Amino acid sequence: MDALRQRIIDGEFQAGESLNQVTIAREYAISRIPLREAMRQLEAEGLLLFQPGKGAVVSGLSMSEIGEVIDLRAMIEPDILGKAIPRLTTADLEQAKRILDDYETAFKKNEVATWGEYNWRFHSTLCAPSGCSIAMGVLQSLHHLNERYAKVQISVTHWQERAAHEHREILAACRKRDRQKSTRLLQDHILSAGQSLIALLEQQRHSNEKTAKAK
Repeated sequence: MDALRQRIIDGEFQAGESLNQVTIAREYAISRIPLREAMRQLEAEGLLLFQPGKGAVVSGLSMSEIGEVIDLRAMIEPDILGKAIPRLTTADLEQAKRILDDYETAFKKNEVATWGEYNWRFHSTLCAPSGCSIAMGVLQSLHHLNERYAKVQISVTHWQERAAHEHREILAACRKRDRQKSTRLLQDHILSAGQSLIALLEQQRHSNEKTAKAK
């Protein structure tokens, strides 16, 4: 399931594309029953839809839905981090630092496929000690939904430089156990990245519409 999820996030399968379960089952050398179960999980995460006559179809998000994902993250994640800060250990903070080091190295090498994984590992490392297992599951799904579009943003706008700086600021505030500053920085990080992403997607949509009209 992880491999299929990553292929969807990476854009190998486009929004609206039907997935051939027979072909995919052969690729992974599994039967269709566990594959269907995996696809149902991806449906629960918002990455797939099951449509009559088409089966599993890669989902796409409207602008309003992308905005909703960003708003939900901005509400849920700072709250989780606030609960995690008193429980963060030195080992947790050092692990978060190592992830950021690897994340920034991946940016320099343009290893696009790893960006989303490192981003989630950093955020989840800081939030996991909260003990909010249900909220963490919801948060992970929101990250998966956001990741497909965030890679476009990073590739086009070089957002990684600002993201790297903001991640370091969040980590520094967590080291000081400054709950108010940490959660404020995190919320600002999510909202500023989200606003930039929506502006970029709107620009691309208008550009595509102009191109279509010109044909």
